[in-house]
Amino acid sequence: MLSSAEKTQGERGLLKKALISGVTGQDGSYLVEFLLKKGYQVHGIIRRASTFNTDRIDAIYQDPHEADVRLFLHYGDLSDGTGLRRILESVQPDEVYNLGAQSHVKVSFEQPEYTADVVATGALRLLEALRDYVSLCGRKVRYYQAGSSEMYGSAPPPQNEATPFHPRSPYAVAKVAAHWYSVNYRESHAMFICNGILFNHESPRRGETFVTRKITRAIGRIKHGLQEKLYLGNLDAKRDWGFAGDYVEAMWLMLQQDEPDDYVVATGESRSVREFLEESFALAEMDWQQYVEIDPRYFRPAEVDYLLGDASKAREALGWTPKVSFWELVRMMVEHDMELARQERTLKQAGHRVTLRGIANG
Repeated sequence: MLSSAEKTQGERGLLKKALISGVTGQDGSYLVEFLLKKGYQVHGIIRRASTFNTDRIDAIYQDPHEADVRLFLHYGDLSDGTGLRRILESVQPDEVYNLGAQSHVKVSFEQPEYTADVVATGALRLLEALRDYVSLCGRKVRYYQAGSSEMYGSAPPPQNEATPFHPRSPYAVAKVAAHWYSVNYRESHAMFICNGILFNHESPRRGETFVTRKITRAIGRIKHGLQEKLYLGNLDAKRDWGFAGDYVEAMWLMLQQDEPDDYVVATGESRSVREFLEESFALAEMDWQQYVEIDPRYFRPAEVDYLLGDASKAREALGWTPKVSFWELVRMMVEHDMELARQERTLKQAGHRVTLRGIANG
């Protein structure tokens, strides 16, 4: 369901502009592809690094000197409010998607201050920069804040928009703060702000330290003789897993409504890490118990046992439903990482030194 404003803009043929933080991440890359297909001009915020970190969007990136370019990248960081203001003034976006974060839950226990600064205060910096920009230019800009099912923590399932948050990690606490900052700015400053509370969403582009991708990468490498064991933590944790490519559509739909609101995005089905493990290894015709060992280092100080999302509101208000099933998602990831491991094996046979991080120098 599209808003009257979105329909009018489409009828006029105007090129809408979107600004995305976290554009090089899993969700950012899928969102870029989605928005470009919708005819947007897309601007992404990337952090300065001494090595290239844009591999997820390399296939769609064009030299800015070419004609008809619609994807532009800007150096910036959620820890730098002044830089965010400059980017907003330069881009003049119609929509802003805040996907940037230190998003690894286990890492957040080891780097809680950094996580809080980027995830919580970073969202506040972007909101404040946007408030100033909107006030100065008088334009209506729509803002999406990426929430997380981790915010529910130990709250009993199923979890929906009315379920009280009970975060169990510094990452989750920071996401709760970002959520309430967004609600506060919406209510205090009449800004168009939506919170998307997304349950676990995976893909072949998922970071390799996240458990689902860690499993599928290991399967390919074990199958091709590049790895012997897979070390995991809690196999009994249950999660509501969907496909990231489906979930970015829900983000966009939220910003096309007449009024801003908050929405849970989930499949409504929950499975344990053990079930993901069993299905993944079965696709490769392997017995996971021969290769998997439990390492206490991968257990969280405070565990989240059971997440199950109720996305009834998104289904009814946005017309959104997930298209990729759990089984299709697992197959997609296993097949991708099996091919990736095959390529690594070929390189190793050619004399290159292959590591978990890719091809080693030298």
